[in-house]
Amino acid sequence: MRTDNAKTIYLKDYLPPDYLIEHVDLAFDLRDEVTQVVSRLQVKKNPASQRDNPPLQLDGEGLTLIELSLDDRQLQADAYRYESATLTIPDVPERFSLLTRVEIRPQDNTALEGLYQSGNMYCTQCEAEGFRRITFFPDRPDIMSGFTSRITADKTRYPVLLSNGNCTDERDLPDGRHQVTWHDPFPKPCYLFALVAGDLRFQQDSYTTLSGREVDLHIYVEPENIDKCDHAMRSLKHAMAWDEQQYGREYDLDIFMIVAVNDFNMGAMENKGLNIFNSKYVLARPDTATDQDFQGIEGVIAHEYFHNWTGNRITCRDWFQLSLKEGLTVFRDQEFSADMGSSGVKRIEDVRLLRSHQFAEDAGPMAHPVRPDSYMEINNFYTVTVYEKGAEVVRMQANLLGPEHYRKATDLYFERHDGQAVTTEDFVKCMEDASRRDLGQFRHWYQQAGTPEIRVEADYDASSNSYHLDFHQSCPSTPGLSNKQPFHIPVVIALLDEAGNELPLQLEGESVPTNTQRVLELTAPAQRFTFTGIAKPPVPSLLRGFSAPVKLDFDYSDRELMFLMARDTDDFNRWDAANTLSQRTLLDLVSSIQAGKPLSIDVGYVEAFAKALNDGQADKALLAEVLSLPAESTLGDQMAEVDVEAIHQAREWLKHELATRLREDLLRVYSTHCQSADYDIEHVSIARRSLKNLALNLLMQLNDPDINELCMNQFQAASNMTDVMAALSALANTDCPQRDEALAAFEAKWRNDPLVMDKWFAVQANAKLPGTLRQVKSLMTHPAFSLRNPNKVRSLVGVFCSANLIHFHAADGSGYEFLTDHVLALDALNPQIAARMLRIMSRWRRYDANRQALMKAQFERVLAKSDVSKDVFEIASKSLAETTTE
Repeated sequence: MRTDNAKTIYLKDYLPPDYLIEHVDLAFDLRDEVTQVVSRLQVKKNPASQRDNPPLQLDGEGLTLIELSLDDRQLQADAYRYESATLTIPDVPERFSLLTRVEIRPQDNTALEGLYQSGNMYCTQCEAEGFRRITFFPDRPDIMSGFTSRITADKTRYPVLLSNGNCTDERDLPDGRHQVTWHDPFPKPCYLFALVAGDLRFQQDSYTTLSGREVDLHIYVEPENIDKCDHAMRSLKHAMAWDEQQYGREYDLDIFMIVAVNDFNMGAMENKGLNIFNSKYVLARPDTATDQDFQGIEGVIAHEYFHNWTGNRITCRDWFQLSLKEGLTVFRDQEFSADMGSSGVKRIEDVRLLRSHQFAEDAGPMAHPVRPDSYMEINNFYTVTVYEKGAEVVRMQANLLGPEHYRKATDLYFERHDGQAVTTEDFVKCMEDASRRDLGQFRHWYQQAGTPEIRVEADYDASSNSYHLDFHQSCPSTPGLSNKQPFHIPVVIALLDEAGNELPLQLEGESVPTNTQRVLELTAPAQRFTFTGIAKPPVPSLLRGFSAPVKLDFDYSDRELMFLMARDTDDFNRWDAANTLSQRTLLDLVSSIQAGKPLSIDVGYVEAFAKALNDGQADKALLAEVLSLPAESTLGDQMAEVDVEAIHQAREWLKHELATRLREDLLRVYSTHCQSADYDIEHVSIARRSLKNLALNLLMQLNDPDINELCMNQFQAASNMTDVMAALSALANTDCPQRDEALAAFEAKWRNDPLVMDKWFAVQANAKLPGTLRQVKSLMTHPAFSLRNPNKVRSLVGVFCSANLIHFHAADGSGYEFLTDHVLALDALNPQIAARMLRIMSRWRRYDANRQALMKAQFERVLAKSDVSKDVFEIASKSLAETTTE
């Protein structure tokens, strides 16, 4: 096992850099055989350095060193050391110029970090530590430098040459080559460096800022995709306007550029002035992208643009502070998307993601705080904890401060720290200074891993017309930390009367009622809140809007849940009541299956479902969420030991039962919401399609020839990808003649569109019919599939292993063996993607003894490899070592 580079990095060991880089001049000579990179660094001793006469140490991985000069004096081999991916030069002056000339081979870079080729295009990905694969540099985020980049390439093959900042020079050269120079006036860490070279087309627009500056907007794509940029451009302009209105942030360069790339490890990258995107989050037409795709593009475009201030102008001191930029920016993009569409539905989507993925991460071997204390490979910490839980931590601070003080706090943050690399502590200090609140205890959210659990008990005293709520908070043990300090938890509540009206809230000791909704701040292990002036026992609406990332335990009766589902004035809690009721019903069915009892459901549940389905006045988007059943993975999270077969059987049985009992209602809802109007992505239209396709999906559980034909008709006649994919997904899960016909027709039509083919792969990988693993293996030989393309890996291997639980967790272990086979194959190509795939098995201890043994054997197989990457080694070793939280 290769562990020489798998050492653990600790936050406590942070030291300021010994040297600063004031300016970087880069020259790239792009050629087929080899690319040459010349770098000239203007270096000075850091006054904050804690060492006397330290050597200069630069990171460099996979570089062939051709020339090394200090102050224009070439250094001989005995004047430096280059080993273990570090270039060390002793006895350097306090200020000097360093020139390096290196050769790299982007065409062989399958890890997609640093400079690499995607098809016929050169592009970069430098976050977190990719810049060291381009040239020698102190590759850490707290060194912010000015950059000038000169790019030379063949003009015919690479007519477009882009980098950060503003273009300052363009010229033709002999032999059909040309050269373009870019200068970025804003100092930045090297992880924000970007370069693109290719035969690209661009869609152009402009935006006038609040101060009257006109900014050029360019979206670059390959020629065949130029007609798929309209939505991305609209989203960008909406994001620019929103950031000015909500945060007072204007764009600061003359041009903002986006480039769509097919081969990309992440969603997108916020490189200053030159955002590089996974093409999935740029390209869209109604016939190629679903509603979810359009919304995803809008959110990711906004996220990367918002990074211009929360990530670029102010960045992280070190990678332990990653949530400083990512948590804050996710919160910003969530609020933007809520303002662009349905705020209630957006909140439900965000919380569903948090509960299904982040809560699971908090309960497993990879649990870590929002601000981690250590890591082996930083790429493994681009997690739902850092991003989504980090966003919830910012949201809580915004709610505790209120809109006025939160805006003052962010204004102070931008004013105080512009141009700096800072910490989460600096951010919280701005929240404190602007609001004059003590957030000392709140900092535990950054420091402690795990999902807090809140148990709530209620008591009504008729003699005093008072209502008591007793809160008890705790947090399970996580790796490395058992005894947790109490969190500062904001719980938003309302009390509802029998008609669903919010009651005025007056706490004991207060002279008059305040509002009908208020924030209760939990700071102790146990707290009581007593409300006075309550004439009758109310129904509490707790944790409204999901005001804190916690698990709430309150003993609602089924009747109370149905009441909240129908009457709660908080959209999130209406959905949560329905979700809890469905979850309770499904888990009861699981228990019956395990006990060998006949399956049945309470008539009240069916009536509540029917009442919601037939509510013509309800928000259709919210209604579609309310009527969606919890996922199999969500149900598994509620069980001490996951029963894969019983969960799947219970959920399939309930869907069939609802479809049988409500067939006519579902058909009426389907036909009512079938409209032939032109496609648009307005909230009302998305809601209509969502409810219609939910009805179709339930009806397809019947495997009725007439309904199968109805579904096939939608597949054939639909003019938008949302309706096409809804029909194809339903057919792919149905053993009927139309299934193969639809899959073949889809492939024939879209075989030359990589993103659309990802949908074709995914829908088959997620099929619950027998023989799915065999089909997935067959699809890996399809001409449109490549193990080198992360989107393809995610759509086929990732979907099968993370979403198709009944087949991935097959009792014979074939799913686990399949995953490990491809993790090992991927590790030789792209360790970052390999590690993300392996993480799927990390909670292996939650399953029965047979499955545990099978998964454990696969982890041991990974660790037995002599050349396993540190990315994969960290996931495998931590997964096997963990015992405290399972």
